Amino acid sequence: MRIARSIGLSLSLTVLASSLPSCGTAPKTAADRRVLAADVNAFIVGLKETDPTIAKYFDSAAGYAVYPSIGKGGLIIGGAFGRGEVFLNGGTRIGYSDLTQGSIGAQIGGQSFGEIIFFETTDALSRFKNGNLVLSATASAVAVSAGAAAEAKYDHGVVVFLTQPKGLMVEASVGGQQLGYRSVADLE
Repeated sequence: MRIARSIGLSLSLTVLASSLPSCGTAPKTAADRRVLAADVNAFIVGLKETDPTIAKYFDSAAGYAVYPSIGKGGLIIGGAFGRGEVFLNGGTRIGYSDLTQGSIGAQIGGQSFGEIIFFETTDALSRFKNGNLVLSATASAVAVSAGAAAEAKYDHGVVVFLTQPKGLMVEASVGGQQLGYRSVADLE
């Protein structure tokens, strides 16, 4: 009973969060932005420690979006939500992003994971910033592990890396990720 309530609550919160508009992309307060920045920095350090070959993407990509924690839950209908920061090559933070995902199909449970999306070109980064990039159900992601980045390839100007999920979720579903963006300049 306790598990069912927990899954139900997780699902309700995730579906609610995934329906929020992109205007909620940036953390509301300076303190929340500092917490997110610390989480993003720790996530990047962890990626580089787990797979040093990922450094080539940090060195060559036009930019990247980092989501240190994405919560996902589902019971037939599912959703996911995460918030992150967006950087230009060289590590200059240019904005904030939220990631939402909806799915429908055979699924139950909840999990959390981290994600980083590298943009190969300024055109791919611009498509993302203008809201014209949606990661479809057919998009593939590379699980972060030692040496995995050495074999990863860009697809339509992006490559996605995921950290090992925490939690338990069984799914055979169809869904896509939508990405919102808000410039740091919009907060000034």
